Amino acid sequence: MANFEIEIKSLIGTRADADALVTKMRALDPAFTEEGSHKQLNHYFMGGDLTNLRAKLISHLSTDKQAEFEKLAQQAKDFSVRTRLADTKTIFVIKATVDDTSSSNGTARQEFESEVNLNLEQLDQLLLDSGFQYQAKWSREREEYKYKGLNVMVDKNAGYGYLAEFESVVDDASQADAVKSNIRQIMGELGAPELNQDRLAQMFDYYNKNWQDYYGTEKVFDIE
Repeated sequence: MANFEIEIKSLIGTRADADALVTKMRALDPAFTEEGSHKQLNHYFMGGDLTNLRAKLISHLSTDKQAEFEKLAQQAKDFSVRTRLADTKTIFVIKATVDDTSSSNGTARQEFESEVNLNLEQLDQLLLDSGFQYQAKWSREREEYKYKGLNVMVDKNAGYGYLAEFESVVDDASQADAVKSNIRQIMGELGAPELNQDRLAQMFDYYNKNWQDYYGTEKVFDIE
């Protein structure tokens, strides 16, 4: 069954701002929980062909994930492919749009995610051998929470600084608008302003052009 990730971001600034957001969530939701934290390396790719990638990758996926990937490879038009190291887990990710935003940073995307029996370097090489090229490499520290039915991720991103992602995962793309409305209402209650798509696109473009200056560092840029 396909999963659709409905996600809205908020640029929250400093560690103090991140702590204040978590404190407010804890106070406003008796069911608030901390889900843990981990470090991630995320490598974004561009170009390439999903059909070629399928031939090289399919044997490294579980049986149920193979069928899901086959379907997505046939249907996807605008998609973003990436690899991830989350602590010790190597994960392959595709995000494809289901609304009019981008597959890289959009607010509603079909999501495919599967752990693979390769290390990050080996998985990257499969993509490179399938005609993909590196777009950028990202590093972040992530804290995960449950708040009022949402998944909330507070990330310390190289380049971006602290960013909160408010997410709900559904199995029906027609729910996207209603879910986004609910997320925006919850963000408003928390005083977490939405990072608009134009500014996010500018930040994404700047980072992609300069990622080697930020990947794995504490450096942050600011684009108004």
